[in-house]
Amino acid sequence: MARKRAPDQRKWQRIPLAIPVFIRGVDEQGRDFLEFATALNISAGGALVATRRQLPRCVKLSLEIPVAPMPRVISLPKSVRRLRAKLVRVTAGDSYQLLGLKFANLLGAVAGRPVTAKKRKTPSYL
Repeated sequence: MARKRAPDQRKWQRIPLAIPVFIRGVDEQGRDFLEFATALNISAGGALVATRRQLPRCVKLSLEIPVAPMPRVISLPKSVRRLRAKLVRVTAGDSYQLLGLKFANLLGAVAGRPVTAKKRKTPSYL
């Protein structure tokens, strides 16, 4: 007999992206670390990130999105490059960890824009 799948409880639609990111935080010994990782999907409220580093749950992190250097003469709109987050879920793989991160602030609110997107329930494919 097939099991019924529980309805997805996520509030924000996820965008499936594979983008390089850095995770910055403090380890169990109190030392700062900077780890290269890949964001596999992102929403207004959080992200799923793959990394090789094992982290304890509920650790506070910042997710940094690297940007190419731009000449000073080019005027670009202000963008978010560092997001504060809390680790809320860890799924262990063979040589990696999948980290479920919850942002301290919604993405639109971080960028100084009101968050107007409707909360949606969407299926998770990852």
